[in-house]
Amino acid sequence: KCEVVVCPTFVCLDAVKKAVEGTNIKVGAQNMHFEEKGAFTGETAPRMLEAMNIDYVIIGHSEGREYFNETDETCNKKVKAAFAHNLTPILCCGETLEQRENGTTNDVIKAQITADLEGLTKEQAEKVVIAYEPIWAIGTGKTATSDQAN
Repeated sequence: KCEVVVCPTFVCLDAVKKAVEGTNIKVGAQNMHFEEKGAFTGETAPRMLEAMNIDYVIIGHSEGREYFNETDETCNKKVKAAFAHNLTPILCCGETLEQRENGTTNDVIKAQITADLEGLTKEQAEKVVIAYEPIWAIGTGKTATSDQAN
């Protein structure tokens, strides 16, 4: 089964949703906060995405983990919030160049996925889209081979 999902910036979500209406293309958000409500200026609440009929949401992107100190605990809260609001999580996971060179790639990714999916039902875990995002390949000119991605 293959689905096409586009994840534009928040301000373009509505326009893109309208543009793909009547097609098989799904729309996802690039991020969301895990809290239902509160003073989180600039953040997007999961209920906002649900109200917009957004289908997917990216969680755990390397930029969020690096620049905004997003942790596996935070990702886990976001995954649970996504399911509570009928959103399918696209969970990003990947390793640094140092971790790859040390041979710990599989351990790192397994630890991320295990922590990020903690407390989910089997049915929920099966619906999560796992996006392999090798951090060592971002902006370096290096690319992961198909064997590395699998």
